[in-house]
This record gives sequence, structure tokens and C-alpha cells, in this order.
Amino acid sequence: MPMFENLSERLTDIFADLRKRGKLSEADVDAAMREIRLALLEADVHYGVAKSFIKRVKERAVGAEVQRSLTPGQQVVKIVNEELTETLGEPGRLRLTGSKPHVIMLVGLQGSGKTTTAAKLALHLRRDGHTPLLIAADTYRPAAVDQLVALGKQLNIQVHQEGTAVSPPEIAANGVRLAKRENHSVAIVDTAGRLQIDQTMMDEIAAIEAQVTPSEILLVADSMLGQEAVNVAQGFSDAVGITGLVLTKVDGDARGGAAISMREVTGVPIKFLGTSEKMDGLEVFHPKRLSDRILGMGDVLGLIEAAEQMEIDEEEALEMQRKMREASFTLEDFQKQLRMVKKMGPLSQVMEMIPGAGQALSGISSEDMDRELKRVEAIINSMTPDERRNPKLLNASRRKRIAAGSGTQVRDVNDLMKRFREAQKMIKKLSKSRRLPADMGGLFRQ
Repeated sequence: MPMFENLSERLTDIFADLRKRGKLSEADVDAAMREIRLALLEADVHYGVAKSFIKRVKERAVGAEVQRSLTPGQQVVKIVNEELTETLGEPGRLRLTGSKPHVIMLVGLQGSGKTTTAAKLALHLRRDGHTPLLIAADTYRPAAVDQLVALGKQLNIQVHQEGTAVSPPEIAANGVRLAKRENHSVAIVDTAGRLQIDQTMMDEIAAIEAQVTPSEILLVADSMLGQEAVNVAQGFSDAVGITGLVLTKVDGDARGGAAISMREVTGVPIKFLGTSEKMDGLEVFHPKRLSDRILGMGDVLGLIEAAEQMEIDEEEALEMQRKMREASFTLEDFQKQLRMVKKMGPLSQVMEMIPGAGQALSGISSEDMDRELKRVEAIINSMTPDERRNPKLLNASRRKRIAAGSGTQVRDVNDLMKRFREAQKMIKKLSKSRRLPADMGGLFRQ
């Protein structure tokens, strides 16, 4: 993801150098550790956290498990992966125990994205079988109540609101009573923030907590704050006893180290990552998967989960599998696949889940990827159904017409056809060698 892009690139370069070496000397390990430490600091990882992390990695990297390994460089990468996973903490599981409704309080500074996160979390929980109620207890920020009501209407999720004249603790208490009467399994309380931590805000949060006895108090933190996010997390942790973190705007250009540091400094787990502005842009935090993605190893499970959330017709998936087996994959099929990929999210996020794709596309920006995808789609859309099914029909005059219709050049059409023919050959070769999985359609089926 963009937030960890620079850190990922730096670590990938360091590991590439390590893999080239045979047996590693202690001096080799020291040099690599200095580079890793510098990469962490440049990514806004807290100094103490970086120091502790490097100490643990070095102790293992100069030990017997590396010296006895046939591939020492790969063993060091494995150690870094394991220690990074350990530093990132446990998976993001909500503790929804006790009697219903389970209450989740969202706290944080103004502008961190609490209100939007409340709606995203409600949608996520509904997909998990819960019946959420949103409670608008931010009576200070202009239009906060209206924003939550609008989001609830958009998602068809009920919102309890009493305007801005009633006190937030009373609104929260009334909302929870309503949730209990109407058998909502979860109540999500959107609280007010300030531009900075102050005692008034903390007193109000404590008063709301006393009224509703939450199962979770989640700090919603803007990852773009860098090192300041660590101070904010520490402040809330000391004052109100947060139980978890939600990091927003991780699709931005933040350097990512704050995420690692906040978890280490507060001692509470990261529960969710806000990956986009869309309502489904809330990702359950998986430390192992994130560590893999930071180190350029992809996230195949995340890719499968993203695919499974799409409603794909069973017969269509089986037909696609058959065509791949018989190497009769057409441009029309390719068009359908492009639409599937677009549903899974920004192309850059999808590609970084594929092992090795991050390094292969490291020099290409997400904007360039999306632009190229749109150009390819425009070219295919400018073809007739017969041309998409049988690309051999594409003579010079047809290609000229397609280029004009898609706002591209003839050379762009020729380039697409060249790449498509190469892809067809690869699929045909894999099918003959029986290296295609037995169920190619399984990735796109519920």
C-alpha cells in the first residue's frame, strides 16, 4: 500500500543485496542492520522502536539459525519478517463479549476520520452478520450529525441522533437503550474530537464510557500525522485506556512508520486500516500479511478475500476456467477480467497483493497503472463484439477505426494486441504443461 511504499522499496533493495551473498559474516549483518535501521527511521518509525527491533533481529541474524542455513540471505529476510510481524502485534479482532448490544466507542482528534470510519465499521460488521446501530454523539463539529445520518441512509443502516442540544453522554446512553429495545447486536458511538488533546475532551469521553460500558474503545488516528500520531496515541492511551487502533488514510503518502510505532508504544493492537475513501475501504488488520506486503512478498490471502467479496456467477467462473484450459481466452473474456479487477479496488493495491508484482512495478506510479488500465479498456470497448471474440479480424483499417474511437494511437492498439497474443501463448503453454491450477475459477467464486 502507498503508506509503506518507500519502506518496502528500501528493504527490498537491502534484501536483494543479502541474497546475492553466500555465507554472511558478522560485518555483513552489521552493514545490513544499519541500512534497515536507517530505512525504519526515514519511514517515521520511533527511534526506540527501531533500536529494539534491530537488536532482536541482529541477535538472531548472527546466530546458528543463519550460519547453518544454505541460503543465509533468505534466512535473514525470514527473521526480519517474523520480527516485524511480532512488532506489528496481534490480528485485528474485536472483543464483542457479554450481553448485547456490544458497544464500540470511536475516539480521536478532529479530522482523523471518525465519522466515516463509524459508517465503514458498521458496514463491515453487517457483512459479518451483525445488526449495527450508529450513534451520533459528536455535537461540536459542524455537520457531524448530518454527515453520519447521510452515511447511514446511503448504507441503509439506522442512525440514532438527537441533534446538538443534548449532551453527548445522554445521546450515547439513549442510543444504547434504543439498540437494546430494537435488538441491534452492536452500537457504534461516534464521539467528538478536538484539534488537540485537552482535558475537556477526555472528561467527556470518560463520561460517555461510564454511561455505555463499551466493549471496545478504538482510537481513530490519521496515519498522515507521522511521528505526531505516536504522541496522540500515547496521550489517548494514558487518558482513557483505549483497547485498539484504527489507522486511516493509509492509501495516502504517509511514510508508514507511525503505524509500527503506535502499536509498540501503546501496547494495544491495530484493529483496522482505512484503505480508501469508499465505504468498503476498511481492512481488518493482519500483521503477517502486512509484513509480507512491506517486504514485497505479496498478500495472496488478501487477494482471495477481495475476490470473494465480489458477486461472481458460478457458471461464468466455470466457463472462464474452461476457456483457460482450452486456451480459447478472448479479448471479450479479458474485458470481463478487467472489470472484476476494478471491483477489487485500486489497481496498485491489487497488484501489491501479488507476490513479486510490487518489485516488478516499483517504477510505475498508481496513477500510471490506472491510466493504462483505462486506455486498455477504452481500446477493447471500441471494438465490435465479433472483433473482441476473434482478434484475427483486426486488419489495418479496423485498427485505425478502433484507435480513433478510443482516443488512442494505432501503435497503442498494436501494442495491446501483441501483449494479448503473448498472454494467450503463456496460458496455452501452462495448460499443456498442466501447471494451471485445477480450479482456476475458484478464486472468483463465493
